Amino acid sequence: MYSDGNAHDIWRALRQLDGLDWHQVDESRGFWSIVKYDDTDFVLRDTATFTSERGTLLDLLGTDDPAGGQQLAVTDPPRHTERQARLKKALAVKNVDRQREGIREKVIDLLQPLGEGEIFDFGTAMLALPMSVTGTMMDLPAEDWPWLSRLTTVCIAADDPEFQDEGGKDATLQSAHRELFGYFQDLMRFRRSAPGDDLLSVLITTEFEGRSMSAAEIVANCYSLLLGANVTTPHAPTFVIAEFANTDVLADWAAHPEVNATAYEEALRWASPVNHVLRYATRDVEIRGTKIAAGDAVVAWLGSANRDEEVFRDSHNFDIRRKPNKHLAFGIGPHYCVGHSVARITVSVLFEELLGRYTDIALAGTPERLISNFASGYKHVPITARPRT
Repeated sequence: MYSDGNAHDIWRALRQLDGLDWHQVDESRGFWSIVKYDDTDFVLRDTATFTSERGTLLDLLGTDDPAGGQQLAVTDPPRHTERQARLKKALAVKNVDRQREGIREKVIDLLQPLGEGEIFDFGTAMLALPMSVTGTMMDLPAEDWPWLSRLTTVCIAADDPEFQDEGGKDATLQSAHRELFGYFQDLMRFRRSAPGDDLLSVLITTEFEGRSMSAAEIVANCYSLLLGANVTTPHAPTFVIAEFANTDVLADWAAHPEVNATAYEEALRWASPVNHVLRYATRDVEIRGTKIAAGDAVVAWLGSANRDEEVFRDSHNFDIRRKPNKHLAFGIGPHYCVGHSVARITVSVLFEELLGRYTDIALAGTPERLISNFASGYKHVPITARPRT
């Protein structure tokens, strides 16, 4: 879990051991922890040695993911590469950049209450941001966005009591999955009769291996798109505000808007919202003198790799001018986040508007961390600010 903020102390100690650490979960399950940057890079790039098709999340440790081979996140090359091609093209930086001003309008609308003098929950606003952007790109009805945003948050933070139903974690998660998959099944049937240029239509009309995607494949990848957006995009901004609202960092950033490009990349490194990815070894392999046997589970901790002292100078300092900054917030290799351009442009515009329109941003209460064993972020960040004149 990343709800108490102590993960970095543990990872720092593990990095100093300069090796791999085995974690025994129960009598039948365990995994190797990968905490160094170079080792994480190796594991994520070598898809022949470390497969994603059995599952990518610790919640599914020891249980094969039912979406394996269907959903992009749990499909290995070469099938992954062929299936991803059209979606990757649709989400290329040039194409997404054409929607920058539309994204800006949504950001301005979300931030508008901040200038009214009342306490503003920046965390809640940021959890809503990716849904408004991705919802537009998938041409989902705007009235469905709040409901979809909550369901996808449930899927990444089912351990958080705030997002649980009365039945507890498992029942809440199962219900969320049923509702999301049912929603996209119904929408897919309608969209098939009149496809457009939205991302859902891209999935519907994509052909690979001489055939169109099946209904199950389309629905699984719709789910993956929403989940990916809702994990990465909100938490870089909330980390910055929760941890630096009462420091000189925001004033420096606002006074020097020319550093925005390096600053928001540093926010992504600092937050590392997707904190782990799971892989399974397909053969015996050795990392740092430690033998990993075929079939062993391996967890690469992205949050740790992004603070590796051997790669990032003063890695535990937040530097808005950091360059180079080859962080792994979006992963690396064939499974590099297909929506990275959407997240980057959204976060960039968010900081442009937040720091350009408001000043004296201050915490108005204690930020609350999201309780999740996958996503690292804040769910509530109460703040106040004044509009710039």
